[in-house]
Order: sequence, then structure tokens, then C-alpha cells
Amino acid sequence: MKKLLLSLSLVLAISSTNAQNLTSENFNVFPATWTKTNQSVPVGAGAWSQGGGTAFAPGGQAGGATSFGLVNYTSVTGDNTISNWLITPSINLQNGDVISFYSRTGGTVVQFADNLELRLSTNGDFTVNPSTGNEDLGDFTTLGLAINPDLDLTSYPLTWTQFSYTVSGLSSETSCKIAFRYYVTNGGPTGANSNIIGIDTFSVDRPLATDTFFANNFAVYPNPVTSVLNINSKNNTTFNFVQVSDLNGRVIKTVNTKDLATTQINIADLTAGVYFLKVTSDQGVGTTKIVKN
Repeated sequence: MKKLLLSLSLVLAISSTNAQNLTSENFNVFPATWTKTNQSVPVGAGAWSQGGGTAFAPGGQAGGATSFGLVNYTSVTGDNTISNWLITPSINLQNGDVISFYSRTGGTVVQFADNLELRLSTNGDFTVNPSTGNEDLGDFTTLGLAINPDLDLTSYPLTWTQFSYTVSGLSSETSCKIAFRYYVTNGGPTGANSNIIGIDTFSVDRPLATDTFFANNFAVYPNPVTSVLNINSKNNTTFNFVQVSDLNGRVIKTVNTKDLATTQINIADLTAGVYFLKVTSDQGVGTTKIVKN
């Protein structure tokens, strides 16, 4: 055998203030609702599993010695093509949604090249999973991204690195499934490629237009305003701070309003004109225009 199998302990949110999290997975426990299917030919013993082992010390991207998912080169026997899949449950996606995750290869030196694909099916619960071998994609015909598709020794990171794909090409909000495909040609115990990879901190997020977020969560009055501007929460959204800036982006006033559901800001000293009001909260950031009389 050309390679020494790494000893494993078999015991995946961007959190942007301008985004709504649709789903996330941190792999503290391997997700029972995700589907695994190894379509390597001939199939080996390797499967997607809970993280562990010295190859990923000290552990997952977000902490914990076993808090990540992994798959290794024993997915296939001999010198063949690995095609090992990990598939999420259905999730409604629309154009602009951002799928992100962290990945790395194991060890401290890259000796064998790895490749991971992120793929999308637009058939939701009716998705046909790959089932007929290492080139079968099932309904996962949309390739979002590939890490090191050319299988070189420099392009798969040795440290946890974030990758992301922005959804596009959908006609409307669509029920989808997301798949990770460990896909390596000339892989396996006697192949020239394939080692072991991990994934962690998987997240699907929907960026929010800041004016939409403001309209959905805050009310501001009067507008136009002469002196005191009132800002109220609509959905128990508490403020962290409020800023007023001019049309050139220069911040003129900042008011700390931590843990308040309503606040006031006096702009009587400002000259007449148009300004931007920005509200920052734990749930998001919203902006709107105000007119000073």
C-alpha cells in the first residue's frame, strides 16, 4: 500500500449583520438529517463521518477536537476515481443567497492532491441522488465551486479556509438540496492523488438590503423632521447604536442605544437637507433617508 491511513477518532454561520441565516451546521454532532452516498468504483470503506484524529489537530474551525466533518482516500480501493457525497436536506433558495463553509486538508504538508465540489439540485425533496457510479451526478448538475479541480499540491489549504458560492440562475425562490462531493481521479490507497479533507461551519445566508431591513424592523417619525427624530422598534428589535451621516458618507452624529427598543436623536443643529439614518442592532443593520427642514 502506497499510503498510510491516518488514525481517526470516529466518534458547517456566516453571521453577517446584513444577512438572514437560513440554515447552518457546525458539526458538533454529525447531522443525522444529511444523506451520505459513496459512488466511488470500486467502493472502499471510507465515508463522510464525524471529525477527529491528529491530522486535524487541534480540531475544527470553530473549536472542538471532533467538531467537523471529514472524508478520506479509502472511499475507493486501489487506484480509481473517488466520488463520495454528503447532501443536505431541502432548503428554499433564491438568487443572491450565499452558501459558505470552511475546509482544509489534513496534516502539515500536502503530499497527495484533493478536490471538493459544491453542487446544487433544484428539485428539493424530489431530488434524484447519484446512484450509478463515480460519474453520476443525479440531479446535482449545478457546480457552484470546486476546490483544486486541477489536483495540484498547492491549491487545497492546510489551514481552515472559508469558501463561498452565491446562488444564481433561479427563476424564483426554489426548493434545493446542496451537496459536497469529494471527487478525486487517480485516487485511493495506490493512486497518485487523495488524502483526507474536513469541512466545518456550513452556513446559508440571505443578504438583506439595508433599507428593506429598516422598513421591516423600525419606524422613524416625523420625517421630514425639524428637531427631534423618534426611532421605534417594530419587532422587539433592540438598538446598539444610531448614526446620522450626510450625502458624502460623513458621520455627523452617533448615539449609543444598547438594549433599547426606542430612542430619540436631536438634529435641530443640522442644516436643512437630506441625510442617512443608520440603525445597528444584533439582528441586522438598516438605513433610511431622512429630510431635515
